[in-house]
Amino acid sequence: MLQRLHDEAPENHFTLGWLMANLSTRSFGIVMLLLALVAIAPTVSIVAGLLLFFPAFQMIAGQNAPVFPRRITVRPIPTPHLAALVQRAVPALSYLEKLIHPRWHTAFKAMAIRRLVGAAVLMLSITVAFTPIPLSNVVPALVIILISLAYLEEDGLVLSVALLAAAGVLAVAGISVWATIRGAAWICGLW
Repeated sequence: MLQRLHDEAPENHFTLGWLMANLSTRSFGIVMLLLALVAIAPTVSIVAGLLLFFPAFQMIAGQNAPVFPRRITVRPIPTPHLAALVQRAVPALSYLEKLIHPRWHTAFKAMAIRRLVGAAVLMLSITVAFTPIPLSNVVPALVIILISLAYLEEDGLVLSVALLAAAGVLAVAGISVWATIRGAAWICGLW
């Protein structure tokens, strides 16, 4: 699907609106996948993490496809950026597609699964966007990629593993926040 989007992309630039119009029923999965791939990069991880809020909230709300504000959907994005992303991602994703295939796909019909996936992506995107430690965005972004791939391929087994990994990442983030708060309280108690 990524290769097809790359092949059909306009020559100079494309917009998020064009991308959304060319996606099929799997638009939530592909948008989350693309944003999570971008979120791995340290310099743009905050923006990608914030943009992941949109599809996550909309999945929780039960919408059929993600919708972004017009200001974001009409902003031009250079097509070479998409080409570079596709050239790096397609070989790894094609390997992963051999491992990820439809299993337990009847669970994907339930709205509760979509809401659970949206909640997990929302919590992970908060971790991507707001954790101030260098390279702390990589692990949550990789878990979002795994969730997106499982959602796209309707692989319930991999989705279960990805949601367990998300729970682990969120537990570590929660423990870190708790330790930071306790440490700050201890330091304030010294004064």
